Amino acid sequence: MVDVDEAIEKLATVIPDLDMKDVYGKLSEKRSRFTWIKRQLTPRQQGQILRLGIPGIGFRPEMRRFYPGGSTAAHILGYVDIDNRGVAGMERFIDLQGFSDLSAAGLTSGAELEPLTLSIDVRVQNVVHDVVVGAMKNYRSKAAGAVVLDVRTGEVIAMASAPDFDPNNPAATGADGWLNRMSNGTFEMGSTFKTFSMALALDTGKVTLKDSFDATKPLRLGGFTIHDSHGGMRRWLTVPEIFRYSSNIGTAKMVDMVGAEVQREYLTKFGLLTRMRTELPEVKSPSQPKVWKKINSITISFGHGVSTTPLQTAVAGAALVNGGLLISPTFLPQSRTEATASGKRVVKASTSDAIRYLFKLNGEQGSGRRADVPGFHVGGKTGTADKVVNGRYDSRLNFNAFLAAFPIDDPQYVVLTFCDEPRTGENNLTMAAETAAPMVRNIVRRIAPMLGVEPKFGNGNIQSANVQDY
Repeated sequence: MVDVDEAIEKLATVIPDLDMKDVYGKLSEKRSRFTWIKRQLTPRQQGQILRLGIPGIGFRPEMRRFYPGGSTAAHILGYVDIDNRGVAGMERFIDLQGFSDLSAAGLTSGAELEPLTLSIDVRVQNVVHDVVVGAMKNYRSKAAGAVVLDVRTGEVIAMASAPDFDPNNPAATGADGWLNRMSNGTFEMGSTFKTFSMALALDTGKVTLKDSFDATKPLRLGGFTIHDSHGGMRRWLTVPEIFRYSSNIGTAKMVDMVGAEVQREYLTKFGLLTRMRTELPEVKSPSQPKVWKKINSITISFGHGVSTTPLQTAVAGAALVNGGLLISPTFLPQSRTEATASGKRVVKASTSDAIRYLFKLNGEQGSGRRADVPGFHVGGKTGTADKVVNGRYDSRLNFNAFLAAFPIDDPQYVVLTFCDEPRTGENNLTMAAETAAPMVRNIVRRIAPMLGVEPKFGNGNIQSANVQDY
């Protein structure tokens, strides 16, 4: 450098945010033959600096990753740092395969690499992202999220979590947007867990759909009292009614017949108590009691006491409607043959039939009615969980979720939505039926035609179903 001071003064006219003290130290270092002054300049800035005619100043071309979709699939794609190294999402997954290490060691060839194809359908992803962001705004919620899974292959077709960020400028939205709540956040999933309690009770053979349980009065256990939210239902309930009316008492009594040890064994098989395996690096481990006492078993049966990620809840739900095969979720294309080969049977086919029946019942007569889309027959289970504040459950703060499948007569896709701490909802109510369920409806009605699902109309209501068949 001929004149360091003059060079810095000239550069500052083109680069207003130039750290002059830092650059002065770098340019004054006699032993250094190279130093970065500013990276990722615009072509205009480069031209302006060239016209300054500063000796010793040069340029190196660099590649910069650009995400034309912005925040649409931010938590799936992730982003890269200034050196194009993956920091999060599938960007980081790719680099974790060893590509970045090989490149740094100079061992890569100049051959063109094939683009990495994801399982994501960008049309569906756009819809899901739109609904999730809209729910967060319209229901004035702390956060929201949704995922669409192919139950036959385990492919994630779309997934979104809000708040989110723009991978073109990750720092702009702040750290709260970086958290992918679908896979890296754990929550008590509330009554959606009754789906799994029902499945394990039926699969053991100790409970059938023809059984009834006494729900005439609250269940008292030690110093705890278990109530039903539908207080007017104080009577004996059949198993389908327990599911339809989301009875805590009935669910607790069913699981109590099975026992905590078998319950824990099944929930582990469903993948709800262990860290989920998938390509995304951002996956959080579930939490559960160190010792499962009877009270833990009872509360877990209806979704309190175990925290899991929404994505693994959807994956477990897919296993219960696809015939009983648990398939690890993947963000890469996978055929049905590959999925079947790697899948693990977790319940009998007859148990899966029963869950589909219960989903359909709840979708037509229960809390899932607000998720239904004419012609596409959505079934599922709502979950409204009170959140823990200072060690106590606060009924004013809810985590709402809806676990759905469609078309329910022959499920092809599972959709799970959640809405965290909504302050309003449809009909000014904040339960899952007025927040998470409408999110499913808004997603399915838009994506079903895109996915080639043919609508069916006519007499196919639940009244024609024969419980004895299951």
